[in-house]
Amino acid sequence: MKIDRKFNELSKAEYFHFTDRHGDYSDFNTLGLYRSICENENLDLADRLEVRDYANQTFAKTFDFLQLKDPRTYFELITLGEELTVADEWQLWVDIRKNQERILSDKKIKHRNFGSHSKHNCGHPGCPFDGMMIRQDSWLTQRHMFFDSDRDKMSVKAKSERLKRERKTRNWLKDGE
Repeated sequence: MKIDRKFNELSKAEYFHFTDRHGDYSDFNTLGLYRSICENENLDLADRLEVRDYANQTFAKTFDFLQLKDPRTYFELITLGEELTVADEWQLWVDIRKNQERILSDKKIKHRNFGSHSKHNCGHPGCPFDGMMIRQDSWLTQRHMFFDSDRDKMSVKAKSERLKRERKTRNWLKDGE
């Protein structure tokens, strides 16, 4: 079966129905479900919170992985209905980044091309590259996932060049004696 409707047009009862029977529908999309909770104009805040909590019970692992796949949607969902200060918002983003690093190491995933990080999305209207899949280190990358534990490739290369020069100088001094 197919849902054949946009998620952001559903009522609260329909959200519960489709969530309970998600295996029966071939076009059910959990990412679309979570995005629609934030976008749905038909639901008031209490209903959105109830739908979010019910979806989190059903799709707990998917919700945790959402902070890696689409961190903006994850942030909007966990702050739904809350008033945040700038410091609170900053701390949530720091926590999301730590969780991303933890999830990648737990699952032993080496690459970082996931969801919103794998497509070009610069925000300029008419950009010919919008939605195009990109490599991790491409010049088209607008935002990428980085952690404090990452090594800087340029400093590694500079250290390699410095050590190479020192070896050559050392060998030159030995030959000159």
